[in-house]
Amino acid sequence: MSGRTRQTIPSTPRVISPSPTPSEQDGTGQEGYSGPMTRSAARRRLATPQPVDEDIEEEESPELQRARTRSRSPIDTRKVAQLSPRKSSRTASNTLKPIATAATTTAIATPNGSTGEKAPEANGHLSPPTPSLYYGWSWRDFSRSPSPLGLIPIHRHWRTFVHKHEVPRKALHVSIGFFVVWLYLSGTQTYSVCPYLMGALIPIAAVDVVRHHYQPFNRFYVKVLGALMRESEFSGYNGVIFYLLGAWTALYFFPKDVGVMATLLLSWCDTAASTFGRLYGRYTPRLRRGKSLAGSSAAFLVGVGTAVYFWGWLAPTKGPFPGDENFMFTGTLRLPQLLADAVGLTPAKATISGGLALGVMSLWSGFVAAASEVVDLFGWDDNLTIPVLSGLGIWGFLKVFG
Repeated sequence: MSGRTRQTIPSTPRVISPSPTPSEQDGTGQEGYSGPMTRSAARRRLATPQPVDEDIEEEESPELQRARTRSRSPIDTRKVAQLSPRKSSRTASNTLKPIATAATTTAIATPNGSTGEKAPEANGHLSPPTPSLYYGWSWRDFSRSPSPLGLIPIHRHWRTFVHKHEVPRKALHVSIGFFVVWLYLSGTQTYSVCPYLMGALIPIAAVDVVRHHYQPFNRFYVKVLGALMRESEFSGYNGVIFYLLGAWTALYFFPKDVGVMATLLLSWCDTAASTFGRLYGRYTPRLRRGKSLAGSSAAFLVGVGTAVYFWGWLAPTKGPFPGDENFMFTGTLRLPQLLADAVGLTPAKATISGGLALGVMSLWSGFVAAASEVVDLFGWDDNLTIPVLSGLGIWGFLKVFG
């Protein structure tokens, strides 16, 4: 052609991507251009992708070699080992070690080289939990299980029987009530029981003080009597001390029937509240920390039944015994004279007796039992507060209406 140089159309540059494109999979590139296609045809082509050949031909030019990027996934691509067979609870519990030191913390290095938050290290036992950054923890944080797991060896081996439901502890708790009934049926006076209670209280309290100052003896102590203890008592005082002190106070300072009733309420109502509170407390409103409506309702019902049993059946049918003439409740209740005159009632109309009086007295006994179980008096142990507050409530009621 005249003076004109034929210009060639430059080829489209090829862009290599880290992952194969559909055109690379089906071989349609610059050499095998197939023209435009519809979306439905493209979807059918992508429905059955061809396998990608990861190997790079040695004779391929360096310019056309695919750039391989390293995976940024944090998941290790190593083959995951098979799960180990599950060990039995006995084997797992044997691997737990008692508490030696508190949980330590280790600094974690951040990507920029600075030191970040401190993460707790495993300390070989299940609890107590590691305190958070801003808030600590308290023994009262445990409502269903009253103490952490790991301090007393037998609690680790009998997690449900001893630690969760406290069956040995509750059996001892309830048996004291039946022992009191046996003492009453044998004609034993309350004032003659008090020296024995004090004689047991002093050495038990002394041993408890010694074990807190001598750790080897403390470990031996909890190993022998751990089934009857809560793990919060590992570093605290044994609940038996407060139980004996509460029973001694009720039997020493109150009349015979009031002292016996206060001890029975301690033995049976407290156990009922603990048992039903743990079973059904999650379904009922919480009255305060660790106390639910289910537990208080159980204490109320058992308190009503205990009063009916003692004043309505045991004392009338098996008695009278020496000292019963000093009972504060003799089967009748009356309004005070000032109150009866204010409302215009005669002495006969202001007095109730028989089953009605027993019903009122039983309802009041159940109420004071439930109230003394719920109230938190200076953080004192309920084995002390229940008999004392129950005795005061019954004694005050009979002082006014008896």
